[in-house]
This record gives sequence, C-alpha cells and structure tokens, in this order.
Amino acid sequence: MADYWLEAPPILQEFLNYHESILSHSAKTVDEYFLDLRAFFRYLKLHRDPSLAQTPFQEISILDVDLDFVAQTQLSEIYGFLTYLSGGAQAGKAESSTRARKCAAIRSFFNYLCVHARQLETDPTQALNNPKLRKALPRYLSLSESLRLLEAVSGPNEIRDYCILTLFLNCGLRVGELVGLNVQNVRDDTLRVLGKGNKERQLYLNEACLSALAEYLAIRPQPKDDPRHKDALFVSRNKTRLTTRAVENIVQKAVTQAGLDPSYSPHKLRHTAATLMLNNGVDIRTLQDVLGHENLGTTQIYTHISDANMKMAVDANPLAKVKKQEEPKE
Repeated sequence: MADYWLEAPPILQEFLNYHESILSHSAKTVDEYFLDLRAFFRYLKLHRDPSLAQTPFQEISILDVDLDFVAQTQLSEIYGFLTYLSGGAQAGKAESSTRARKCAAIRSFFNYLCVHARQLETDPTQALNNPKLRKALPRYLSLSESLRLLEAVSGPNEIRDYCILTLFLNCGLRVGELVGLNVQNVRDDTLRVLGKGNKERQLYLNEACLSALAEYLAIRPQPKDDPRHKDALFVSRNKTRLTTRAVENIVQKAVTQAGLDPSYSPHKLRHTAATLMLNNGVDIRTLQDVLGHENLGTTQIYTHISDANMKMAVDANPLAKVKKQEEPKE
C-alpha cells in the first residue's frame, strides 16, 4: 500500500483494497483512484464548510470522511466539482480527459458502495453525464516510415534495440508490457504478455519477431542475480531490467535517427501496429485480443483510421479530378 494512503479514511481504503485485491487493478490505476477521490472529497468539504476557504486546497484533510458524509452527496455537487476542475482558481484548469477520468472514479466509488459493499441505497451518479471528449485519431507511422525506423537502429545495443522496435511494431505491445517480459515468456512461436489488470494474453510471433528474438537472445547479457532482474528479457548495460524510461529513450533515439517526428513514443508504435494490422485484413475482434483491450469500443477507434485511409485511396486515383466536360452551347 502506498505511503500516502495513510491520508485515506477507512471508507476510501476499503474501496481501494477492493480494486487492488478483488479486481486485480494495477498499482498505478489504484493510485489514480485515490488521487481523484481525494480531490473530490476535498471539494465536498470546501463546498459544505465555507470556513475552509482560507485553507489551501491541497492541505484539506479527508480523514474524517465517512459513510454519513458520503451519503449526503448530491448530483449537483458532482457537477460542481467538475466545473471547479474546469477553471477553479485553486484547482487550475483541467483537461476534459482528466475530468472524465475523475468522473469515472466517482462513479466507480458509488457503484462499489451501492452494489458491492451494499452500504448505500441511492447512487447519485446514475444520472451523471460524462464530460464530452474531443475525439482524436491515434497518430501512427506509415509502412514506409516503419521500415525507415527499423533501418535507422544503430549503436552498441543495435541488436537489442532492433528487437524491441520489432516487437512494438509487430505485436502492438504497451511499453509497460515490454519491460515486464521475462525470458520464460517466449516459448516456441508464442509470447505470453501480462497486460493491464494483470490479465495475461498469448500472442503468436511472426517470422520477423522470431528472427529478431533469436539474434538478441544469442547475445543477451547475463543479468544480475536479483529477483527483479534475473529473468528479464531485455537487459540494460548495468545488467538490470530495462525501465520504461530507458525504452522511451531507445525509441526516441531511433525516431530521431530516422528523421521522423520526434514526438513519436512507444505508444505511437502500438498505434502503428494496430493500424497496419487492421489495414491488412485483421478483423476488429481479433485486433482487440491482440492489443489486450477489455472493451471493443477502445479498439474501434482504429476503424476510423481505416476509413480515412480508404478515402485517401479514392482521392489518390488518377481519375479523381476528371469531370464530365460540358458540351458547348449552340
């Protein structure tokens, strides 16, 4: 349990433990729930007790928040909190995606109290509308740009780095999934991946991945004899498991060497893998399984990319601008 959970009252600790122990959510997800709900409870206390206006928002204690306090929550207060996040002088302006995440945390908290803990009868979030999000298409590399990226890999760790990029571009891994890979996860032509919520999925390795892995495993350094590192698939020069930051730097270096947009990250390579697969005949439900998406709706954003590509294909037809000639008037 994170140290700052000491700031959480029992009712919140029980909710966080439920997500960690029963739902097997990652520590990062559970920590975000804590931070979002702490901010919500601070707002409720400030809203209900004007005398707290003189107290800095970040210093408002929530240790006295209990079931009676939570049961008083009105839908209007939740909307007030979201409005506060939009431009409150103390909270600062929050992006719509941030407000949507906090909205989801509040909804999950009350659902837990009403459905699972059965401590509340009325859920104030039942009529809650989520903040409208701007829908942006994922950015991704084209096939030619992907080839340029792979060709640009160089340096003392060229074989390892090439293998990392190959897995990103072919398997659509998350960066956290890649750094968590162990040697034992590679078996014959399959790769066992531990995804979000500690959910495992098995991916099949194509010829490019198998070749890159074989070449890397032949020169993989022996890592430190430490439980955290000894089984790591990808090892640093210090003989420790590669960190997320290290992998981001590897991608950044290769992207720069290839002369591509320096803003491309490992997650953009995941988008690239998904887009290339979808545009080459992979059906949406299979892609969902490959990417490890819990909800099909998350995967369906790539269908919009496919539609955009189809429009570009039609526009690229050399007959695209040919129009019927008007007959001369007599």
